[in-house]
Amino acid sequence: MDSINVIILVAAGLALASVFSSMVAFRAGAPLLLLFLAIGLLAGQDGPGGIVFTDTRGAFLVGSAALSLILFDSGFHTSLKSYRQAALPAIGLATIGVAVTANLVALPAHYLLRLGWPEAFLLGTILSSTDAAALFFLLRVGGMTIRDRVRSTLEVESGTNDPVAAALTLAVVAWLSGDQASGWLDMALSLAAQLGIGIGAGIAGGFAIVLTVNRAKLEPGLYPVVVMGLALAVAALANLLGGSGLLAAYLAGLFAGNAPLQWSGAIRRFQDAITWLAQIAMFLSLGLLARPSQFPDTALAGGLLAAVLIFVARPVAVFLCLAPFRFGGREQLFIAWVGLRGAVSILLALVPMLGGMAGGSTVFHLSFLVVIASLLVQGWTVRPLARWLGLIVPEGAGPVDRMEVDLPGLADRELVAYVLHPDSAVAQGRPVPRWARPLLIRRGDKVRSAPRQLQSGDRVYLLAAPAQVPLLDKLFGGARAADEAEAALYGDFAIGPEVTIGALRDTYGLPIAAGDQTLTVRDLFRREFRSDLEIGDRVHLGAIDLIIRDIRDGQVLSVGLSLDPSAKPLQGWERFKAKLVAAIGAPGPG
Repeated sequence: MDSINVIILVAAGLALASVFSSMVAFRAGAPLLLLFLAIGLLAGQDGPGGIVFTDTRGAFLVGSAALSLILFDSGFHTSLKSYRQAALPAIGLATIGVAVTANLVALPAHYLLRLGWPEAFLLGTILSSTDAAALFFLLRVGGMTIRDRVRSTLEVESGTNDPVAAALTLAVVAWLSGDQASGWLDMALSLAAQLGIGIGAGIAGGFAIVLTVNRAKLEPGLYPVVVMGLALAVAALANLLGGSGLLAAYLAGLFAGNAPLQWSGAIRRFQDAITWLAQIAMFLSLGLLARPSQFPDTALAGGLLAAVLIFVARPVAVFLCLAPFRFGGREQLFIAWVGLRGAVSILLALVPMLGGMAGGSTVFHLSFLVVIASLLVQGWTVRPLARWLGLIVPEGAGPVDRMEVDLPGLADRELVAYVLHPDSAVAQGRPVPRWARPLLIRRGDKVRSAPRQLQSGDRVYLLAAPAQVPLLDKLFGGARAADEAEAALYGDFAIGPEVTIGALRDTYGLPIAAGDQTLTVRDLFRREFRSDLEIGDRVHLGAIDLIIRDIRDGQVLSVGLSLDPSAKPLQGWERFKAKLVAAIGAPGPG
């Protein structure tokens, strides 16, 4: 009985040590995940802790479950806007980039370690993927605001290349162990099957999660547990069907995170805690399993492999995959440098050991050393490099709290809070549209109904649809946001109030009734809002928004036209017609 309590006490102590070590990491700028690994190594049998942990299968179980939860959460927090913005370059890095990296690492592995080509390619595959947990910490928790396109590319890549590397590793191990007929074609077919089944299982699993959460009548505290259980079930079922469980978990999270979910606030807060716990458990278990006393035997080879990976393989893969997408040289250099290796590579290094392959322990410790080198060299220099390359942008908004208070029947709304930035558009005198009017404010120690005049430093609370939040960021944010607020809040360009709805329909293909063709924009606003017209009032018409820009004595003087973000941007003749309508208020002849 006492031994059970000792185990519980040790596990709790390691978890708490990992949590409080984060204070050191934030102050010193150290990679937090490196500290988690260090605590595991110090507590292991070769360290002062002396904990004997040799259960490879148990470590793989913990790591697989933890990684499934991390990837699910990564997908859950990835917006479709980011995915659309970065899908092609990121998926190129996650597929072609993984293959290129694996082959380039295989070359020194073959000559340095005297491995056969298949075994060398296996080691390259194990080391080929970036780590979602490490990227999550650097980009979301580390407080860096990177250019949107670069940030989106890294986030999507880190969520998608782990499943690809895992599927490729399993296919190579199965081929080397003789579980499949030999041949590259068989391995390619196995890889395709894993990815295809993973995609199907992920989409179906995401749909099942949304349907279950929105239909089931449960206690509020149980919804996050249901989501976690379904995420793990999706990953496990995909694996049982011969697919990639990690890919299924990521896609299920992407699907569920971009759908309206009731109790979404509670679910996100629970997932934040579970994701941290999963990272701690995964890194600690892998650290406990490693034997630092064996590091000297592979230190030279591990250092050389890390150098090839960091300075040759990753940059070549990035420059090759991003060449068609017009990334700047500085952006490519940063993406190449941020290809951190982490727990995924160590976890995949357990697969040869579990498969009984000769030299499995050497592969594991080599991978461990490469990960440590990556976290030390790359993880510690990401922020200085981003600043030197000029890729860090000032935060567009003041502090934003996504409160996401769950209200029955308002699954498509969230409560957001802003500390009003002194350089924001509102603080500079811009009127607040009625749809962005705060519910209440906290000024100093007092909470009151929102006054007409807001002041810098006010904490304002608003109930908004998720699609409105980016607009609110620009309205209540800092100087950079204030510069962007004009177009975002009041339209890309102005049109006269006498422009007819028929003219706009002919240009943009708007879904309007036949009887509204001769209706002017001014009449449309009058019909929608009666006499209660204000600057910022907007009417949504298909692919565009019409927004009142200027009003005097109750009469609309100027209207902004904003293209819907989900609509395809106008090009060529269509864009010319749009400007023609804005200029003369009538459609062109064509």
